[in-house]
Amino acid sequence: MKIIKTFSLIGVWLFLTMLHNQAIGQVWSLTKCLDTAQLNNKQLAISRSNIIISEQKQEEVKASLIPKVAMNGDYKYYTNLPYQLMPSSIFGGPVGQFKEAQFGVPTNINANIQFSMPIFNAVLYNTMSTAKIVTEFSKLQYQKNEDQLFYDITNLYYNAQILKQQVKFLDANLINSNILLKNIQLLHEQLLAKNSDVSKVQLQVSQLAIAKINIVNKYEQVLNMLKFSIGISLDRFIEIDTAILFQSINDISYSNSADIKLAKKQFELLNNELTTLKYSKLPTLALYGTYGTTGFGYNVKPNDFLKFFPIGIVGVQFTYPIFNGTITNRKISQKKLDIKNSQLQIGLAESQNEMQSKNAVIQKSVTLRLIESNNEQIEQAQKIYNQSVIQLKEGIANLTELLLADNALREAQNNYLTSIIDYMKADLELKKIKGNISTKK
Repeated sequence: MKIIKTFSLIGVWLFLTMLHNQAIGQVWSLTKCLDTAQLNNKQLAISRSNIIISEQKQEEVKASLIPKVAMNGDYKYYTNLPYQLMPSSIFGGPVGQFKEAQFGVPTNINANIQFSMPIFNAVLYNTMSTAKIVTEFSKLQYQKNEDQLFYDITNLYYNAQILKQQVKFLDANLINSNILLKNIQLLHEQLLAKNSDVSKVQLQVSQLAIAKINIVNKYEQVLNMLKFSIGISLDRFIEIDTAILFQSINDISYSNSADIKLAKKQFELLNNELTTLKYSKLPTLALYGTYGTTGFGYNVKPNDFLKFFPIGIVGVQFTYPIFNGTITNRKISQKKLDIKNSQLQIGLAESQNEMQSKNAVIQKSVTLRLIESNNEQIEQAQKIYNQSVIQLKEGIANLTELLLADNALREAQNNYLTSIIDYMKADLELKKIKGNISTKK
């Protein structure tokens, strides 16, 4: 039994270890981050709900054209019957005098079915068109939120990749600096190096270690923001792909950005609302009908009774607004000004889009050249550093020259990473401006 329990524990341990290794080894690509965000991001979930709400409102407006049927019931018992004044002249009395009288019976019962249906209502028909535009507006708003989310996640992903590359560079520099420190300490023991030389290298090692801690902390912060944007738990472990891939492609297909599409849809909505206001001056026509029964009862014996009588009405109601205090005219004037502002907003958005597009193209071109130049500088700085190490061992160069070469190498590395992220951000910005950022997936 002990052997069986031992093997069982070993099996459980191996299974948990396998799951742990799978979790640690799981790499989240940018595509996986974007796909997961589409499912889990709460802002997108709210936008999807808003689309459904606008669609339901559109169906609600359509339902206004369907005939309406209602059942009504009413029971009244008069403890005191209402009075009416009757002219005395009816009964042969003098003109100008009246006599009070109570009509009816104490018990009144009404039950009927009412029917109504609009025949012509221009405002109602145009409201259907407005509801359709609002639904399209909600879908564009979802697209804008999705594009912004893709932009933010991609940007965070790029930053995380750059920070990981910086950590790799710092690790390599720390290895070189520790090797240098050991060599300087050895030379110091042989009285071939000064005490200050050892301190300088120790300071450099310390600075690199602190720089690595700062970069690692920034990486964790960026990773947390990335998890939040994706919509997953902050405690969940994810590992990003460290391979930075970028292509110098300029033939990006063009489509209006979400902002321009929203501005144009807003213009369409305002024009439709203006039409609705104008239609409110037109007459409306509706069909209605009632069918039911009316009951009268009297409860004083021996003349008590309860009798029911049928009632039916069919009619057409015509309504024509003649004057409403110029309220509609004022609303029309306001709506025309809103439309004028909307036109200006479209022009502003298009001009801003064009300006941002040209700036992004320039930024891509410049940073692409910087990437090539900085890459060459890294190779050159690495050669100078290696030569300085050899010359220091041979006593030809001093420690200061080596430290300068090391600083030049680190600066070239940082410049290279900066130029890469600048290029990728410019490319991302251009895709967002041209309305096809979702192709990043």
